[in-house]
Amino acid sequence: MMLRVRASFLLTISNYLYKVMIMSWGLNLDAAFSALADPTRRAILARLAKGEATVMELAKPFEMTQPAISQHLKVLEDAGLVAGRVVGTKRPRRLAKAGIEAMDQWLAMLRKALEKNYDRLDEVLAGMEQPKTKPAKIKPAKIKRGEKR
Repeated sequence: MMLRVRASFLLTISNYLYKVMIMSWGLNLDAAFSALADPTRRAILARLAKGEATVMELAKPFEMTQPAISQHLKVLEDAGLVAGRVVGTKRPRRLAKAGIEAMDQWLAMLRKALEKNYDRLDEVLAGMEQPKTKPAKIKPAKIKRGEKR
């Protein structure tokens, strides 16, 4: 019973901290991860990880029109993952540092929690291990002359 109450309390605290952290970052992680659900958008982010690119440069590897790529970029911008600037008539896009860092921090929080869980599991498994003892050697019975086996 006490373990269940403690687990519930820890879950409530974790949920509260998660919400506080998300609100303090000022970013919508739901929108960011939703944007990453599309393979085209993930490919666009992978390309932008190499450096800035215009819409036309981003459209080249895809069998899509420029307006379709622009729609994908709009979703990524709304999610806070991509930022743009104006250079003459061009509008190159780049990764938005704040959005990527917010996702990275959230994933780091999960990694840390998983590491703690694995550490606890290691402790439990170590406690379960039996000390290995050598099996006793059984000596064959000596047979005297004239006895039958």
